[in-house]
Amino acid sequence: MNIAVRYYSRGGNTKKIAEAIAKAIGVEAKTVSEPLTEDVDILFLGSAPYAFDVDDEVKKFISGIHVSVGKVVNFSTSAAVKSTRRYVEKLLAERQIPVAKEEFSCRGEFMMLHKGRPNEADQEAAADFAKGILA
Repeated sequence: MNIAVRYYSRGGNTKKIAEAIAKAIGVEAKTVSEPLTEDVDILFLGSAPYAFDVDDEVKKFISGIHVSVGKVVNFSTSAAVKSTRRYVEKLLAERQIPVAKEEFSCRGEFMMLHKGRPNEADQEAAADFAKGILA
C-alpha cells in the first residue's frame, strides 16, 4: 500500500501532528510544496483554517494532484474551528478525489489560546488514529 503525508503549517501546530502520523505509519511527512509524484492509496492531508478557509498553498497542492489518489484522510489543528474537512472536501470533490469519513482534529495554539497544543497526548492520539486507518 502506498501512503503519503502532506501538510501545510504556518505556526508549527499541524506540522507536529503530521510528523506524529508519519512516524506512526512509517513514512515521511512532507509539506504541500512537494507534489505527489506517484499514485497513492491513502493521502493524509493536514491543514488549519485561516479566515474560514484553507491556505492558498493547500488549494494549489490539491489542484496540482495529477496522480491517482485512492482516498484522502483529513487532519487539522485549529484554535477555533473544529476541522478543515468541509473546505478540503469541497476542493477534492471538484477533482473527484474521495475523502474518508474518518478524520483527526485537535486544538492548536494561537496567540493566547490553547497554550502548548497540540501536546504530547494530541500527538499520540494522532498516531493512534493513523494506525487505526491502516488497520
